[in-house]
Amino acid sequence: MVIDEFKRADARNVYDLKEKDIPLLKFHLFEKAGMVEHGFTTRLGGVSDGIFSTLNLSYTRGDQKAAVDENFRRAAQAVDAVCCDLVFTDQTHTTNVRRVTGADRGKGITRKRDYKDIDGLVTDEPGLVLAAFFADCVPLFFVDPVHHAVGLSHSGWRGTVGRIGQKTVSMMQETYGSRPEDLFCAIGPSICQSCYEVSEDVAGRFREEFPNAAKDILYATTPGKYQLNLWKVNELALLEAGICPEHLAVTNICTCCNPQLLFSHRASHGMRGNLGAFLKLKK
Repeated sequence: MVIDEFKRADARNVYDLKEKDIPLLKFHLFEKAGMVEHGFTTRLGGVSDGIFSTLNLSYTRGDQKAAVDENFRRAAQAVDAVCCDLVFTDQTHTTNVRRVTGADRGKGITRKRDYKDIDGLVTDEPGLVLAAFFADCVPLFFVDPVHHAVGLSHSGWRGTVGRIGQKTVSMMQETYGSRPEDLFCAIGPSICQSCYEVSEDVAGRFREEFPNAAKDILYATTPGKYQLNLWKVNELALLEAGICPEHLAVTNICTCCNPQLLFSHRASHGMRGNLGAFLKLKK
């Protein structure tokens, strides 16, 4: 599979698609930094069947546990890790961000989580793999090359209007002394504006939170309906947080436009698996 197979995307200046163990989308920005292993999965390279075909990374949508176990083994191997190195979010569309350490290793996959309602994770411990899961929502990656810390957040529309990206930056500032101008960030594959229609109440919340950007993030379609640009909103929020434009990679790969290559909740009407985003500091 090559990047040109993605519809409505010209991502070659943003991503590489590497197939060490499974296909993984990797940001040039982080590859050049050389201090992290990372990737965003496609739906290819796993062992699941049917609507979960093939690399489903969810235990909660009805897939066979043995298949998901094997899919996670392959995903972990692709970032030079094993499953007990992973730490999962507990995604409920909050803006809560949690610091994790070696004491959290394996939580969500080989050990029970003792936390809930966590949509973002940060760490400064090498070898610990932050893991978050997607099927249209926005993955946000953060790398601090100065203080050797990383963050990974899940941003649906609620997280986006709540500025979870900014809150992840703030957590890294408070916890590790990170400076926004030093951070390298990426906005990963998710649903594009053309595919993402929202109602007036959702649009109103974005107009209220981003009053100077409404024309850039919302496009009226029919009365009371709007197309929402989650990529642009997250970009604006990160720039407002102090991220340098040259340190920010913004996706143009849509999950909904590419249902054969990526899981999309909207394209599949909820009959789907999950994609995974992974990020770790190298030892």
